[in-house]
Formats: sequence, C-alpha cells, structure tokens
Amino acid sequence: MVKELLKEIGEDPEREGLLKTPARVAAAYEFLTSGYRTCVKDVVNDAIFKAEANNMVVLKNVEVYSLCEHHMLPFFGACHIGYIPRKKVLGVSKLARIVDCLARRLQIQERLTAQIARAIMDAVNPEGVGVVMECRHLCMIMRGVEKQDSVMSTSSVLGSFHHNLATRAEFMSLVGRG
Repeated sequence: MVKELLKEIGEDPEREGLLKTPARVAAAYEFLTSGYRTCVKDVVNDAIFKAEANNMVVLKNVEVYSLCEHHMLPFFGACHIGYIPRKKVLGVSKLARIVDCLARRLQIQERLTAQIARAIMDAVNPEGVGVVMECRHLCMIMRGVEKQDSVMSTSSVLGSFHHNLATRAEFMSLVGRG
C-alpha cells in the first residue's frame, strides 16, 4: 500500500532512500496504533493500592501523542489528570499508561479526553475525576487553515468534579487552568 502511495504522489519507490520506507511505515503505524491491541484493564493490572487519603491526586503534563481519525495526522500535547480517591489509588505510572493506551488509536481529542476520565473512574471508582488535554493538531498546523499557534483544549469531568464547582475549580487551579 505504501509503495502504491509513493507512486501516486510521483515518487519512485525503488530509489535508494525509499526502498525500506514501506517496512518503516508499517512498523511506525504498528506502534502508533498499538492501543487497539491493548486494553486498559491489562494496563492497570494490579497496580491499585489501598489508601486512607481522600485528597485530590493530580498528575500534570503527561505527554500525549495520537493520530486524528480524519486525516491520520498526529496531534500532540499534554494531559492533566486529577481524581479524588475512595480508599483506592492507581500507581502513578498507570495514569500515563492509560493515556498512552487510549491515545495510540485513531482518535479525536474530545473522545480521548472523555475515555481517559471514564477509564480512571472505572478502574478505582473515585469520588470524581477531571481530565484536561491541550494539543496541537498537525491537520490544522501543516495543512487546511495552517494556524501554527493553535492549541485545542478539552476537558472531561465526572462525579464530584462535575457536580461540585469548588472541586472543579480546585482541579483547574492545580493544573493551571483556573
């Protein structure tokens, strides 16, 4: 398929620099879409720990890389996660792994943000969850409207983060969005 694409755009797939390109592209897409072959439950595994604290847990600036489902071009940025535990917390690296698992699929940022929040809610049943994502989309930066400085922000709030304005405000303040 990549060989045909190279021909279609006017390239010679037999020239030296492109000989291994089809295999490289296949390997890249296998990695970039590895989320289809991974489930959140397996990512979380047994990294759920008892905790007495019921204070807000916040992890900021989790790097996120995904492919937009409309153009299959990358979008990338930061994901900020907060939750208020109810006697159970996730191992901190599992939060980042949940982001990776769900981002390594063809996505739209709005859905990805909501999926991350739902995955954390399902994993540890916290009092509430908040997720804010800020990303740059190459489909807007390098084609289309070509707006290089544009950043899209999305949020998903569940439980107490949804119905309690003070909780939501505290989260937004902690992630620098309040």
